[in-house]
Amino acid sequence: MSGVGFFGAIIIGLLAGWIAERLMKRSHSLLTNLVVGLIGALLGGWVAGLLGFGYRGFMPSLVVSVLGAMLLLFLLGMVRRRA
Repeated sequence: MSGVGFFGAIIIGLLAGWIAERLMKRSHSLLTNLVVGLIGALLGGWVAGLLGFGYRGFMPSLVVSVLGAMLLLFLLGMVRRRA
């Protein structure tokens, strides 16, 4: 998440976690949304880097973070189903 700063990354993480929660039809607390959004941002940034996708700024970072958070929720759902 280059170009957004520390507080921007937290805001993006919160938004990404909340948007991913709604899109995946889950129900989490605000703190869980923040954690899911921040980990999703790292996961999304890692996947974007592997694919050679460069991004900079608030909106592209939000999109990558939401996609990463959705991927994280999907993977966690797969693990919970097997357990």
